[in-house]
Amino acid sequence: MRIIRQWTGLADTDRGASVAIGNFDGVHRGHQAVLDLARQGTGHPGVVTFEPHPREVFSPDAPPFRLMNAEARANRLAKLGVTHLYELPFGPDLAQLEAEAFARDVLHRGLGVTHVTIGADFCFGKGRRGTADDLRRFGATFGFGVTVAELLGAGEQSISSTAIREALTEGRTRDARAMLGHWHRIEGEVIHGEKRGRDLGYPTANMSIAGLHPPRFGVYAVHVDVLTGPQAGSYGGAASLGVRPMFGQNLPNIETFLFDFQGDLYGQHLSVALVEFLRPEMTFDGLPALIAQMDADCARARAILAAE
Repeated sequence: MRIIRQWTGLADTDRGASVAIGNFDGVHRGHQAVLDLARQGTGHPGVVTFEPHPREVFSPDAPPFRLMNAEARANRLAKLGVTHLYELPFGPDLAQLEAEAFARDVLHRGLGVTHVTIGADFCFGKGRRGTADDLRRFGATFGFGVTVAELLGAGEQSISSTAIREALTEGRTRDARAMLGHWHRIEGEVIHGEKRGRDLGYPTANMSIAGLHPPRFGVYAVHVDVLTGPQAGSYGGAASLGVRPMFGQNLPNIETFLFDFQGDLYGQHLSVALVEFLRPEMTFDGLPALIAQMDADCARARAILAAE
C-alpha cells in the first residue's frame, strides 16, 4: 500500500482513486462497510484520512481518545485491500478550507478522485459545515460520484468508535471485537523499560500507549504479531497494561510476555491483540507472590488462546 501525505503535485499513478473518506479510528465494521462500497467504484481503492486526527488539533488538552495510531490504522487498511492511503496533514491550511473548496481543490484538482464514499454522518470543511448532501452536489459539479453508506448497528447499539471505547474501558474485549470485526490491537515499536521482567523470569516487550484511549488497566491474554525483524511471526502471550502499581510507576504502557519466544525485540514493531481481560492491576506482598500470580496469569492465558 502506498501512503501519500499531500494533495498537490501527485503523480498520475496516484490520482484517479475511488476513495472512502473519514478518520477510520479503529477501522470498525461501519468503516469496513464504507470501504466495501468504495471498492465498487472505478479506480484503485483508496482512503482519504487525516493525520493528526482533527480532534487532536482542535482539542489538544482533551484526554487521549484514539483507538489506533497511524501505523495501526495503515496496517489494518492494507489488510482490507486499500492500495492508496491519502494521509493528509491536518493543520490550519486544511482546517480553514470551506466545504466546496475541499471538494474542488483537494478531492477534484488535487487527488483527481473518480468516486467518493462516506458515512451517513460525515461532515467536512471549515466548521464541519459540509454535509453528505453538499458533497453529492459538489461531486455532480466537479465530476466525481458520491455514495453514502448507512450506519451499521450491532444489536440495539450502533457501531461507533465511542461505543468501542466504552467496551474497552470496561475490559469487554469480545464486545469490542464484535463491533470492530477484529481484535483491538495496540501497535508500535518495542522500547527499553526497567527490565524487571527479565529478572523475574518474564522478559517483556514494552510499548507506549501515548495518545491512545487506554483500555481497562490489568492483565490480558493476547495474540502478538511481530511485524519486523528476523523473528517476525505470530505468538501467544500475556500482557500487562497500565501503570505498574507494584513498582510505583505512573506512565501507562503495555508490557507483553511472548510465549515460547527467545530473542531481542528492541526497535522492532509489534501488534498486540487484546483477547481477554484476566484481572485488574494489583500490588503484592513481595516478589514471590507476584511471580506466582504471573505463573497463574500465563497458564490461564495459554488455555484461553488454545481455545480460540
